[in-house]
Amino acid sequence: MDFIEQKRHKELANLSSFYRLVYSEIEEVGWEHLVRFGGDLELLSFRITDKKGRVHVMEIQLDKTYPQKPPSVSAEVPYIFNVKWSVKSRLKDLVQQFREHLEKLQEFWSTMEDIDHSLCVTNKKELSRATTCRQIDIGNDCLIMLSINTKDPSSLPECRFMGSGLVVNPVRKLWLRNNKRWMKDKTFPENLAFVLETELPRPSHVLENDQQVECGICYAQYLPYG
Repeated sequence: MDFIEQKRHKELANLSSFYRLVYSEIEEVGWEHLVRFGGDLELLSFRITDKKGRVHVMEIQLDKTYPQKPPSVSAEVPYIFNVKWSVKSRLKDLVQQFREHLEKLQEFWSTMEDIDHSLCVTNKKELSRATTCRQIDIGNDCLIMLSINTKDPSSLPECRFMGSGLVVNPVRKLWLRNNKRWMKDKTFPENLAFVLETELPRPSHVLENDQQVECGICYAQYLPYG
């Protein structure tokens, strides 16, 4: 067997070993969590559900030298964790690190969901779980861009105002004067309304629900007793 054939035989043997290893480690994670994989098994996607029921897709890129070279991870999160890896590590260890990372982001995502549900957030279609900013319509042709701290989401956010000077300047003065009164034990919408000294517009779905409740209350007085 000449040198080229020996080299080719070794490459095939290494590939076979790589495939067997990856298949066995997918089995450990659970095939039910596998969303897709590349034909060469160098790209794997797993579906992971966090404790709040949110579904996340974790993409893992492997090198042919795996597990000698650590895999890279990507996901729809505001920042990715530092992979802890050794030659004895397995895919299940990586998935567990991802789960732990998701737990650290629970308060952040709950805060963002509260904002999206309670306030008039613009460009919602462009948002994802990786987005840390929200653009909010606070009425009177004034928009604010809030940047939420992923590691301390209940803290005072960074704020930028958009609109005409006549409208924005008074609101900015309120923010600068009152932002020290931001309290972590209040919800995000409550804090924002408190600091800006105004009742903030609510999204259409909240108003519709309120109207349905009010209509039900009005109609209740005509129901027969008995």
